[in-house]
Amino acid sequence: MTPVIALVGRPNVGKSTLFNQMTRSRDALVADFPGLTRDRKYGDGNYEGRRFIVIDTGGLTGDEAGLDAEMARQSMQAVEEADIVLFLVDGRSGLTAGDEMIADHLRRSGKPAHLVVNKTDGQDPDVAAADFYSLGFESVYQIAAAHNRGIRSMLEHLLGELPEEEEDRADKYPGIRIGVVGRPNVGKSTLVNRLLGEERVVVYDMPGTTRDSVYIPYERQGQEYTLIDTAGVRRRKNVREVVEKFSIIKTLKAIEDAHVVILVIDAREGLVDQDLHLIGFVLDAGRSLVIAVNKWDGMDPEEKDRVKEQVRRRLDFLDYADKHYISALHGSGVGLLYDSIGDCYESAMAKWSTNRLTAILQDAVAQHQPPMVRGRRIKLRYAHQGGSNPPVVVVHGNQTDALPGAYKRYLENTFRKVLKVNGSPIRFEFRSGENPFADKVDRRTPRQKVKQDNDLKRGRQIKKTRMKSKKKG
Repeated sequence: MTPVIALVGRPNVGKSTLFNQMTRSRDALVADFPGLTRDRKYGDGNYEGRRFIVIDTGGLTGDEAGLDAEMARQSMQAVEEADIVLFLVDGRSGLTAGDEMIADHLRRSGKPAHLVVNKTDGQDPDVAAADFYSLGFESVYQIAAAHNRGIRSMLEHLLGELPEEEEDRADKYPGIRIGVVGRPNVGKSTLVNRLLGEERVVVYDMPGTTRDSVYIPYERQGQEYTLIDTAGVRRRKNVREVVEKFSIIKTLKAIEDAHVVILVIDAREGLVDQDLHLIGFVLDAGRSLVIAVNKWDGMDPEEKDRVKEQVRRRLDFLDYADKHYISALHGSGVGLLYDSIGDCYESAMAKWSTNRLTAILQDAVAQHQPPMVRGRRIKLRYAHQGGSNPPVVVVHGNQTDALPGAYKRYLENTFRKVLKVNGSPIRFEFRSGENPFADKVDRRTPRQKVKQDNDLKRGRQIKKTRMKSKKKG
């Protein structure tokens, strides 16, 4: 599954700066998630195609009182949940007593931790890290997070040590993997039981019952599925238990592991910001999405109209995702979810030929040409598929880096309509052909240019005169 990297250390050692550098390609996810303390952030990173989740924890003072505080306990709990722990220290301030006490707690945790000496810019990195070798960490990295130095080589080494588990996961849980996510007490476990047709997941009328992600393989009408029931994401003010605060990690990893995600929304409470945060992570992970508005039974017509209007207005950017209004408790509308799940999976895993994608591209360009840039028309020549789940379309041409966002959306809508992609996002990659003469700079002086141009014209005139003489002869 997707590895989790926790950043720990004293305040102001550069954890948030490193967090922003590691997640810069996923800026929409650099935000506080519901159910977390105010100074905790979860982000999605990507290095050379390898995805990972980053946790920016609160600053630890390193003294006994600090580690007994709620924030300190949550930071240390993040260490337990992580696959990799990065212990940041300040290379300018040097080794402190707080660093030593945090290092002692990390050693006692038994988790593989790596020392990261930050703020090495403007000084000799080896000198900046010298004092910290006494902490006894085998792996020591020297970086300057503010200038993005040393981070790529550090990630290459750290992620290279972790095993690739995607193929093993696919073997263990074959078929269509369905992640069921949503805030606590919206009816996720009830929906899982209804989809399975039996009581496979314990259901209580108490938020936060599910503490971990539960993978349930089963078969329905000859098709293999795996349902992933996840822990709910609660509003920050309602969070009480440390284990509940970190259940978000399991939810994010389950989203990464799914083919299709069902987001369950409570019709009685309507669409809230926490739902939109989860939608953002699902889309950024490139997973197909089905919206299930639950607890639809017992609502009067006016309430139903109000909820439908809210969903239509706030989710207008998800016009390609199916919305179902269901009652998981009574089963109404639940069976229709399987139709959407099947469509989503087919769209996410579809394979298209280069000829077909290129034909669609050419038809789209013929109907609506790209704009002119610096006096030259942007040209889009051909397209081919670059991946699945989500489907990736690679478009080749020239000046593609100047293609406006509106035209990219036009292409996405055109391809989605023609290819009948339902529920799954489509990602486009635009590549420009290299100009073989781009690096050949004309270094002639103006006088040399005039002389050479005149010589060229004179040579052409002499050649024409000779040709005429031969014809007369």
